[in-house]
This record gives sequence, C-alpha cells and structure tokens, in this order.
Amino acid sequence: MGTQLPDDFRCPISLEIMSDPVILPSGHTFDRVSIQRWLDSGHRTCPITKLPLPEHPCLIPNHALRSLISNYTLVSPSKLQPCPQPQILISSLTSQSSHVGTKLNSLTHLVRLTKHDSGFRRKLTELGAAPGVLKCVGSDDPSLQEKALSLLLNLSLDDDNKVGLVAEGAINRVIKVLRFGSPDCRAIAATIITSLAVVEVNKATIGAYPDAIQALVWLLISGKGREKKEAATALYAICSFADNRRRAIDCGAVPILISLLDSGLERAIEVLGLLVKCKEGREEMMKVNGCVKVLVSVLRNGSSRGVQYGLFTLNCLCTCCERLCFEAINEGVVEICMGLMEEENEKIRRYTSSLVQTLRENHAFG
Repeated sequence: MGTQLPDDFRCPISLEIMSDPVILPSGHTFDRVSIQRWLDSGHRTCPITKLPLPEHPCLIPNHALRSLISNYTLVSPSKLQPCPQPQILISSLTSQSSHVGTKLNSLTHLVRLTKHDSGFRRKLTELGAAPGVLKCVGSDDPSLQEKALSLLLNLSLDDDNKVGLVAEGAINRVIKVLRFGSPDCRAIAATIITSLAVVEVNKATIGAYPDAIQALVWLLISGKGREKKEAATALYAICSFADNRRRAIDCGAVPILISLLDSGLERAIEVLGLLVKCKEGREEMMKVNGCVKVLVSVLRNGSSRGVQYGLFTLNCLCTCCERLCFEAINEGVVEICMGLMEEENEKIRRYTSSLVQTLRENHAFG
C-alpha cells in the first residue's frame, strides 16, 4: 500500500504521495496541485508555518525528492500493492446473501485502504464499486450507512471520480441522508457535497436537484455544531455558482446565516459574502434587523478570513443603502477601519479602504 511509503513523500495538504513536489519560499515542500489550489483560494501564507508569502510565490520543482519517490516506487513495488482481491469486498456490498456484518467488515477495509491512496480509489471506481457503496448509503442500518458514507467521501476525494459519482446517483442518496440520517451521517453527507462541488460542473448539477440546497439550509436550522458547520461549508462550495445563490436565498438561507453568525459560526460570513453579490441577497440582508451590528462584530472579533468577508459584505450593503451606512457608523465601524488600515493582510487593507470610501461617498462621515 502507498500508506507504507515514508511520510516525507506525502504532501502536507493532501496527505497523499507527491507526484510533482515543489518548494515554497518558506522552504516547505508540497504537491504542486495541492499548493496551487491553496494559493488559488486566496491564501498567501505557508500552510505549515503560517508565515506570509509573496503575492505571486515561486514554486520551485523539488527534483531530488521527486527522484527519490520514483526510485523508491521502482524498487519497492510490493509496498504499492492494493488490498488483495478488492472485487470480493465490492461484491459483498451488492450481494443479496451478504449479512450486515459482512458488508460492514468490507466497508471498514475499503475505508482504510482508500483513505490516503488515490490509486486505490481510482481502481475501486474502475471495478464498479460506486453502485454497491451507494446501496449501503441507503441502508436503514446507521452503522452501515455511516461507514458507507465514509467510503463515498474517500472516493470523492479523487477529482477523476467526482463527476462519475454524481452520474451514478450519489446526490439523491446524500440528500436523503441530510434529511433523515443520524447527526454523524448528516455531517459526513454535507462534507461529501463539499467534496463533489470542487468540480465546477458538479456545482450546477447539485444545485439543480430540487431538495439539495433546501436540505442544507434545513441542516443549518436543525443540526448541531458539526452539522451546521459542514452544511455552511457545503453551501459556500456550491454557491460560487451564481444560480445557486438565488436558490439558497429562496430557501431562506440569509436570516438563518446571520443568526448563526451572531451565535459564533464564522463560516456563515463566507456564505453571506457570496450571497451579497446578487441583488436578491442584498435585499434579504437589508430586511434582517441587526444585520449590520452582526457584521461589525465580525470585524471586531473575527479571524483574518472572517474579517475579509465581513468587510466585503458590509461594503456591498453600504454601497446600495445609505441607511446602512449610518447604522455602520453608529456601530463604530470607522474606528475599527482605522485600526484595520495597519493590517499586514493586503486584502483586509484593500477592503477596508473600499468601505471607508463608500461611507464617504454616501456622506456618512466627513
């Protein structure tokens, strides 16, 4: 198994064996695909040291490490062999004669084997594992369902599998779990939505399912801490597709997200930062009493990422509503902005400057 290779061969982000290792200016090595996604998401810090990076950091190929990984693979083929006879494990998931215990045992093995090995994940899908896994996802047995969801999540981590899993009917199964599964199963189901939505075409497909976004919004209302966080993360993933923003708004997401943000779920501000980009989202936010107060609170107490989204959201609202400008002033936003002007984070400084300019243009302060 690939899991037996030296840990230094693994990317610190994906935890998978690196195929194209590159060195950041911080001196740490990552797989090129993983670190590029990190940078494309707007991060400008090293994932390990958290130290700031240049705006356009150079990725230097680590030829020595790449050669080591290649040579190790050639001389140690036995370490890369997958679980013997995976077809037997897959067959037990669909066989009418398999007992729940047998299926649970097979799923446990497959979850372990697919956790860090992308090659084995691809092999399973090529062997036709998806229908059997999805059948177990629909099981009435909570233990079997949870283990099947864990395996489905692992399979979805491979980009080559994401579209195929959706085509196999994964979304319908996952939506039912979001509504009727146990708390742990609902949280995993929401995480699967997030994983599948990494592929752009899947965002539109997921949103087009009548109950998908509605189920996530329902989970924001009825779920516990982990469920709410995973549901908000899933909404953030699929609402980067513009049509899904309107669907989330139509499902009543805005007041729920503002309430959750006020209760301490900072992930909600990231979703609001997407919904505020459309007219319907801004209109819904303006209707919520205390919306500005909650956003200003994020500027005072939020993380760096939360502050970024808080500034952006507040600026979008103040740009189209003079009343909200005066509300923001009364909540002390000018004083907060003066302090944020000195932030090291370039995005925070830029968003702060834009908000201050908006307030001035609306004559909220001189």
